[in-house]
Amino acid sequence: MASAAGSSRVPRVGVAVFLLRGKTVLLGRRRSSIGASTFALPGGHLEFGESFEECAAREVKEETGLEVDKIEYVTLTNTLFLDEPKPAHYVTIFMRASMKDPDQVPQTVEPDKCDGWGWYEWDDLPKPLFWPLEKMVQSGLSPFPDPNSGQ
Repeated sequence: MASAAGSSRVPRVGVAVFLLRGKTVLLGRRRSSIGASTFALPGGHLEFGESFEECAAREVKEETGLEVDKIEYVTLTNTLFLDEPKPAHYVTIFMRASMKDPDQVPQTVEPDKCDGWGWYEWDDLPKPLFWPLEKMVQSGLSPFPDPNSGQ
């Protein structure tokens, strides 16, 4: 069994949030050490005692300035980043949320972490995608609510 002495040896929990507008999704180009220059959803680390919904709302606000509601669970991925300078293991919880005000415009609140936000067609996503998002896309799962489910 691996030692938990280094932080890279302990899995972390990330929460990523699908903000949807029509058939588009909000993505930003990462500037962080893991997944630099890949396109990712707004999100971040789950804090101690925080619910997935609380984390989703907090991270979206911190990164984009957007207020969200109607937050719901979509899926999760279990990802090893072994080719990174500091290998890591992440469990990423994917959530879906609606903007409280559909006229809100995403801001680049953390320019040291993200080059900017844009709306991208789900069927024509930019490349490369951040690995947890790429895994989710490859699974065939869509973040869009099923119109037949009543969501």
